[in-house]
Amino acid sequence: MVLDNLGSSLRGSLDKLRGKSRLDEDDVQEIVKEIQRSLLSADVDVSLVMDLSDSIKTRALEEEPPGGTSARDHVLKIVYEELVGLIGESTEIPLESQTIMLAGLQGSGKTTTSAKMAWWFSKKGLRPAVIQTDTFRPGAYDQAKQMCERAEVDFYGDPDCDDPVQIARDGLEATADAEVHIVDTAGRHALEDDLIDEIEEIESVVQPDLNMLVLDAAIGQGAKEQAQQFDESIGIGGVVITKLDGTAKGGGALTAVNETDSSIGFLGMGETVQDIERFEPNGFISRLLGMGDLKQLSERVERAMTETQAEDEDWDPEEMMKGSFTLKDMQKQMEAMNKMGPLDQVLDMIPGFGGGIKDQLPDDAMDVTKDRMRSFEVVMDSMTDEELENPRKVGASRVRRIAQGSGQDEETIQELLEQHRMMEQTIKQFQSMGDGDMQRMMKKLQNQGGGGGGMGGLGGMGPF
Repeated sequence: MVLDNLGSSLRGSLDKLRGKSRLDEDDVQEIVKEIQRSLLSADVDVSLVMDLSDSIKTRALEEEPPGGTSARDHVLKIVYEELVGLIGESTEIPLESQTIMLAGLQGSGKTTTSAKMAWWFSKKGLRPAVIQTDTFRPGAYDQAKQMCERAEVDFYGDPDCDDPVQIARDGLEATADAEVHIVDTAGRHALEDDLIDEIEEIESVVQPDLNMLVLDAAIGQGAKEQAQQFDESIGIGGVVITKLDGTAKGGGALTAVNETDSSIGFLGMGETVQDIERFEPNGFISRLLGMGDLKQLSERVERAMTETQAEDEDWDPEEMMKGSFTLKDMQKQMEAMNKMGPLDQVLDMIPGFGGGIKDQLPDDAMDVTKDRMRSFEVVMDSMTDEELENPRKVGASRVRRIAQGSGQDEETIQELLEQHRMMEQTIKQFQSMGDGDMQRMMKKLQNQGGGGGGMGGLGGMGPF
């Protein structure tokens, strides 16, 4: 993920400050050097890095920590505020009728992003349409059409027309009923005059309310020139950073944001149309520093639960908080978890579980967990409705039958049953909690955010 190495190295430096009530210049210098090293290796522009590190150093040495605040927490607060300031505010994108045009080089992820953004707007209650004007890249029309079908949004393109300006004009007429028009434009392998001319002509026809530059997180220092030229041509009002699910450094994209005096609007995290999230600087930096992001987490949970319930109207997630917790409930919970996105991203959003704790896990921990979840799904698919509703009926003979039917070993079935018992006990604890207890627990989670000092409650999560 973008700047992930920065988060990991900063947490290591900050942990050395534990127990200190005051900072000396050596402590601050070490932290500043970590910031400089991480940002420069992530391709952030040198001048930005120096401005940021100078500001952090000055504040850390001159500002007095509030009473009762440790040196570590004081520095963490300063780093958090300065990083939020570096990234800037999120692009303002109102939930109303508008036209958005996407620009960028070939391979930046524009076509995928257009469908993802359309899906996002549809989940906000608006009717979006994607207009595909790329006549340069073979397969652009088919890719866009398929992505929009998956997103269940309106789509217009014309594979028989080689005039992108005419396609844009016809597309607006054909999708006149849509509330949000997202215009996907062609890219090139480099910034060429004909690309700039084409996008300027399309802009004159569609008259967008917002032009967004789509950047691959791996772009590096080349982002600066690219951002300048697009900005001079059509004016860039926001940036979409794509492919953040890989090992991309991401610093070049941040440089582009600064260069165009714009902001980040969306983050693309994967290949499916759901793998997009609205950029929120506070939550983004909070996750980076291992402090979690409860707002983004709650949004993903709510969306996943709603989609899972829509697929099975007989299942009500609120019922399991009132009555018994069955294997069917657990099965539906796992389906919902799969809809929330990659597990490591979800862990980053949980205060006290992302950051430091995740740093301590083996490199293959997430893969092992996903494999185990898939094994559990296969096992539950081999169970009868009676067994799913009443797991206590699953004795030795049924374990053998389920193992044979699912192709899993008996130990995996026993692990599933044990995991269910643990989750059932947790649900019962929640059932006995009052509102005050829940609020205290949430506050405790938030206060644990920057810690990451040990494995905490991760062991109680079992294979999840």
